[in-house]
Amino acid sequence: MLKATRALRAAAGVSAGARIRLEKWLPVASGIGGGSADAAAVLGALMRLWSLDAKAVDLDQLALGLGADVPVCLKGYAAFVGGVGEEITRAPALPPAWLVLVNPGTALKTAAVFKARRGEFGAPARFDESPATAKVLAELLATRRNDLTAAAVGLAPEIGVALAALKAADGALLARMSGSGATCFGLFAEAGLAAGAAALIGRDHPGWWVRATPLIADVRALVP
Repeated sequence: MLKATRALRAAAGVSAGARIRLEKWLPVASGIGGGSADAAAVLGALMRLWSLDAKAVDLDQLALGLGADVPVCLKGYAAFVGGVGEEITRAPALPPAWLVLVNPGTALKTAAVFKARRGEFGAPARFDESPATAKVLAELLATRRNDLTAAAVGLAPEIGVALAALKAADGALLARMSGSGATCFGLFAEAGLAAGAAALIGRDHPGWWVRATPLIADVRALVP
């Protein structure tokens, strides 16, 4: 957050300051964009606090300089991302669905996972139509893969255990690793099924970080 603040001050040529308090609810280095979302939130908040003209600052480029995931977090909606994070295309509308996020308590460095990866990357497989249901969304995603999963599991075998727990959960439509790990997610059609799966996995693995949450396709709709 401090890096984001300093970068925006330099780009906008302002001397104003701010008092920022962070409540961290996500595991560190967990592959779900927590730090990137923090940086994006700070940029957006400071733009408003300092009354900065959006046309006077290349916010997308500034965000990219902070991290590959920051630009899409700045957008705040579900999107397909290409390049090194600068190519952002809004995804079709997503159906109501629920997720169970599971982190086995392992912090993985993205660079280490990429270094351990072998083989070719999968071909882009974007879709244009909006999935009608969570089940249809899961069927679409089931034909795709996370190219970093094998490397991450090799570095942290407990990720494989987390994936197996999600796949075995009642009502799980899909289980995948997020980003470069170590967080994994399960996709569910109903809130009750997601809550039940989270409770069961948390009971069986008390040292893990486990959360059930709705799939939110546009966080901007939640901001007053």
